[in-house]
Amino acid sequence: MTRLRESQAFCDELARREARNFYYSFLLLPIERRRAMCALYAYLRNTDDLADTPGPPAEKARDLAAWRRGLDDALNGRVEAWPGFPALADAVHRYEIPSRYLHEVIDGVEMDLDARRFETFEELRVYCHRVASVVGLSCLHLWGYQSDDGRAERLAEACGIALQLTNIIRDVREDALQGRVYLPTDELARFGVVPAELTASRPTGRVRALLEFQGARAYEFYRKAEPLVELVDPVGRPVLQAIVGIYRGLLDEIVQRDYDVMTTRVSLPAWRKILITFKAFPSRFGSLRSLGNGGLDPVLAETSRCG
Repeated sequence: MTRLRESQAFCDELARREARNFYYSFLLLPIERRRAMCALYAYLRNTDDLADTPGPPAEKARDLAAWRRGLDDALNGRVEAWPGFPALADAVHRYEIPSRYLHEVIDGVEMDLDARRFETFEELRVYCHRVASVVGLSCLHLWGYQSDDGRAERLAEACGIALQLTNIIRDVREDALQGRVYLPTDELARFGVVPAELTASRPTGRVRALLEFQGARAYEFYRKAEPLVELVDPVGRPVLQAIVGIYRGLLDEIVQRDYDVMTTRVSLPAWRKILITFKAFPSRFGSLRSLGNGGLDPVLAETSRCG
């Protein structure tokens, strides 16, 4: 087995173990693109882990700086310090993924080291771009797409924000317990929420109202991103639809629970994720479903919640 094949096998195993049900959507891709997808996922997973492992921020910053140097070495054909780098470098060069996207991911996780606050949504949007939107932009190159004068890139940006907002809503208590409050400070003040309320075992009425506001914002970004599927090559559409379908389904579940994300962690059962992935497969053969189909509109969600 060559070094590249060994690296691809390493990334595939990591994705199979860590990506869980998302891994099934990777299987919808032809083998070379699947290997590239696993390599990208492995890189993202390891980058995130470097920021989340226990330890002082200064030590994590040093680790991320070394990781960044390792990335540059790998992309420039020098010795790789991490087993997944050969597979990642092959994917980047084969599918012409801009290396700046991979660096921006590191920029994003570095923002988590000092548990900063985001004063406004525009500040939060920069974070969402770095940790989520650039992932989608990278995937566009891997899946194949038509830019349409930058329209696809703008839609991918919106899609990443929708996915990250869903994560932020779901993990608001878990993050707050670690000193990370992603919700904009000016919006906390608008709803009369103090950060201590985000660590409670049950949401207050003020917290529910704040999270409902964020949920409506996430739904709007999902709606903005819906035309993206038409600009992605058929071979990549099922993966896009599966990932968006799972995340939007997660947001629907949060709405159904009246934004109680504090009592228990909200998740979708494995069978539902697999079903969403299965339903996305026909889009590879030209059967398009809007990314928004199956999503719960905020107005309908409010009716359901009150009824």
